[in-house]
Amino acid sequence: MYRSASALARLGLRPGEVVRFKRNDKGRYIVGKVEGIEIDGSITLRDPDGSARSLRPERVEIRRPGSRGRLSWQIVSDVAITWEQLELFEKPPESGVEPGPRVTIRRDQPTLFDDW
Repeated sequence: MYRSASALARLGLRPGEVVRFKRNDKGRYIVGKVEGIEIDGSITLRDPDGSARSLRPERVEIRRPGSRGRLSWQIVSDVAITWEQLELFEKPPESGVEPGPRVTIRRDQPTLFDDW
């Protein structure tokens, strides 16, 4: 079982984060906490009784901000796709070229675009 934070981060999850699921896809939602990821890709979580469960990401929902910033329940498999794409914009790419000194432009003559 992969219980490291980096394995969970690949799916956009954090250890101990609150999730919800349905037992046998019937009845009310049950709230649990994320523990880790199994080798087969299922999510290991604990239900309120303390029992461990391993569910496919399509059956587990997690709270994430929607398009307008309001928290809503979203399926983990959808969050995982979005999470991978957001990592592209997390930090700017590192370039090996250092920026040069600042240049100050001084003009003595008016240019074509100056107001007269």
